[in-house]
Amino acid sequence: MKKIIFLALGFPDASKSTNIYTDLIYEFHKNGHEVLVLAPAVNKEDIGLRKEAGVSVLRVKTLPLFNVGAIKKGIANLLLARQYKKALLNNNIELDFDLILMPTPPITLTSVAARLKSKTGGKLYLILRDIFPQNAVDLRMMKDKGLLHNYFRKKEEALYTVSDAIGCMSPANVNYVKEHNPNMDFSKLHLLPNWENLPVYKEEIQLDSLVNKYGLKDKFILIFGGNIGKPQKLENIVNLAKNCLDYPEIVFFIIGTGTEKERIFNMAKELKLPNVILENKLPKADYNNLLRIADVGLISLSEDFTIPNFPSKVLSYYGNKIPVLASVDLQTDFGTTLEEINSGLWAEAGKTGELKDKLLLLYNNPDLRRTMGQHGYDYMKNNLLPDNAYNTILEKTIS
Repeated sequence: MKKIIFLALGFPDASKSTNIYTDLIYEFHKNGHEVLVLAPAVNKEDIGLRKEAGVSVLRVKTLPLFNVGAIKKGIANLLLARQYKKALLNNNIELDFDLILMPTPPITLTSVAARLKSKTGGKLYLILRDIFPQNAVDLRMMKDKGLLHNYFRKKEEALYTVSDAIGCMSPANVNYVKEHNPNMDFSKLHLLPNWENLPVYKEEIQLDSLVNKYGLKDKFILIFGGNIGKPQKLENIVNLAKNCLDYPEIVFFIIGTGTEKERIFNMAKELKLPNVILENKLPKADYNNLLRIADVGLISLSEDFTIPNFPSKVLSYYGNKIPVLASVDLQTDFGTTLEEINSGLWAEAGKTGELKDKLLLLYNNPDLRRTMGQHGYDYMKNNLLPDNAYNTILEKTIS
């Protein structure tokens, strides 16, 4: 499989920042594949075919897809397939791909993937990360069995049908898809855990200036960095902070943007919590170095979910040998995975008292924190690097 096309939604310029998809694509690139990435343009100047860190990326003009309301986001996603097809045509892209890679979200690119498969005869590999539209129903963004739900549900079923192989984040994801799609070909389903490169740091960097900048001296730091939306339900973390005021050395450092950011930030400010630090964005170096000095990494998932989510954010904690404290719903197997790896503790989302007990167990046991942090790191090193994902995808798509 020499020629690969990747239908992306969130794909940063890898010369500036990375995510799990840039890590995967550069693994293909490193192994000699000719890769084309199809992705939204961030700015007008980005539109068109360009090289980003050596990989060909066709940036497409779209409506805003991130940090916008549900209606605007929905319209932008509905238009995406037509915009991608037009971009391929206008840039005279030869349709001769051996492998089509497509992650969810979104599922609105199903028609693009199906057309590419039909034209090229290539295999279509689905990286299943969001189970949509059910996640929108769970978060009350869409009415169950309504017109929108039925429309997207048909798109979802069509995507499973046209895909040659489907990589799922965890065993619970595999079981969920089987249970809710009894007529599909189950042989397509297999495990494709999240992946990320291990961090590489210059050990001589001094962190004192960062500690002083944010007032972290002698503090026990819990960190959350990433999207702040309905799926994360960070009210549960803010309530935990409120219940930890009797431990003044414990501080919650929350960094992120998203549709719920303003509400969560306002909630923390209204409660006048001196143990919560709120930041929209940090310089990448600052965030990476905060991970180095943090004591615990936070995961939060809404208790309203009926689908099993598995947060990729945990990889940055594993890579920095940080134990995990998770507030999660009972549908996900993320908590049981933490237990199996012995890399962190969890409580059911919404049960603040139980979550506080787990936090205090970590707070009072530095040896436990070190052990769990090392276990997470070892597990990631052996199972969750980009080459693991790369090899799984090739294994499942080479006839």
